[in-house]
Amino acid sequence: MFDRQKKGDRAVLVLPHSRGEGDTARRAEEFAELVKSAGAEVLAVISARVEDPNPRYYIGSGKANEVAEAARALDADLVLVDHLLTPVQERNLEKHLGVRVVDRAGLILDIFAQRARSHEGKLEVELAQLKHLATRLVRGWTHLDAQRGGAIGNRGPGETQLETDRRLLGERVKQLTKRLEKVQVQRGQQRRARMRNTVPRVALVGYTNAGKSTLFNALTTGDVFAADLLFATLDPTVRKLEDLSCGPAVIADTVGFIRELPHDLVAAFRATLAEARDADLLLHVSDAADEERERLHRVVDNVLEEIDAGDVPQLRVMNKIDLAGAEPRIERDASGKPVRVWLSAATGVGLDLLRQALGELLGGERVRSPLHLPLSAGRLHARLKAAGAISGESIDEHGWQLHIDAPRSVIAPLGGGDPVEAKLLQELLAVAE
Repeated sequence: MFDRQKKGDRAVLVLPHSRGEGDTARRAEEFAELVKSAGAEVLAVISARVEDPNPRYYIGSGKANEVAEAARALDADLVLVDHLLTPVQERNLEKHLGVRVVDRAGLILDIFAQRARSHEGKLEVELAQLKHLATRLVRGWTHLDAQRGGAIGNRGPGETQLETDRRLLGERVKQLTKRLEKVQVQRGQQRRARMRNTVPRVALVGYTNAGKSTLFNALTTGDVFAADLLFATLDPTVRKLEDLSCGPAVIADTVGFIRELPHDLVAAFRATLAEARDADLLLHVSDAADEERERLHRVVDNVLEEIDAGDVPQLRVMNKIDLAGAEPRIERDASGKPVRVWLSAATGVGLDLLRQALGELLGGERVRSPLHLPLSAGRLHARLKAAGAISGESIDEHGWQLHIDAPRSVIAPLGGGDPVEAKLLQELLAVAE
């Protein structure tokens, strides 16, 4: 066994690939950007053809020897592998190479740990890191073989340091989970308050580095950190969006997505990504100059499905037209509904078209109408109120006089099994069309 160094930023990159994997050059470029975002210095890049993964190292034993020689010759601190490794493969590689080995998931977690700023974001990242570490806490350090016992009050076989670390790690996970649940309750209360205000909610989503934060700042004159780095911003930021034909709205900037995002991280960030799940409309930002934008679009859609946001309506924003050589425009479907807006967030060209499309979509999808409810429809009144669909109301001996202002998608499911209530809602939606 070897003594793991605590920190190092001189790295050898290993890029596994298979015959039918597609654009390996693009994948290599993206991994290099991840390494850059993590702050590591790249000493060498080694490509590894992997058709049948080696259960011991993932890469072949000959390639593992090549990586070991390069790490020794270049005095590398760590080896970064652009693939998800099993705990066994990671440990075997570390023993064989004599340096730290970090796979793709570990690298992304490290970047998230550097970028999280809010209390909630830090809790989410630490929880994901500990869950990732829990599967790898097996004979990775020589000191874990030490035994407690032999001293007065500590007789008997004792507890190995490894078991102690596992127990402490488990306790820390429980503590973080409880603290995160409290923060999530608070954020949920804030989100429900915004919903009760019946203000349309928009969330920016997209592949990392597509220009979401730049677009957010351009629309809101905000100050969200934006840079040419993967995962430049992690914590959700919510601002008011003015000058729309439908009236004001709120817009949230969310974390960027990437392929092979660690599942523990997606699970930990469910509260943050709830801004996307609870939105009335998603602005799906794509890099118009990226030839692989359709593939990246599917990656984002897959993550949205994973967080139960796959059914939220989307408006696709084709950003960076100044780099793509395209003209600003709105694309519409057969019914005239905006489906895609071409713009440049950096130069501001086309932002007026985006505001126009947002006004059409948010205004057209909302129901604004008076509604009379008899006193016998108390359950429907309660559901409408809980959904934040009532902007004004009064009551007399004939029932409630309500003014409804809410997205159609919120109102439509509220009828329940009562035929009278269902009819009242159908009449409301028909009048609002």
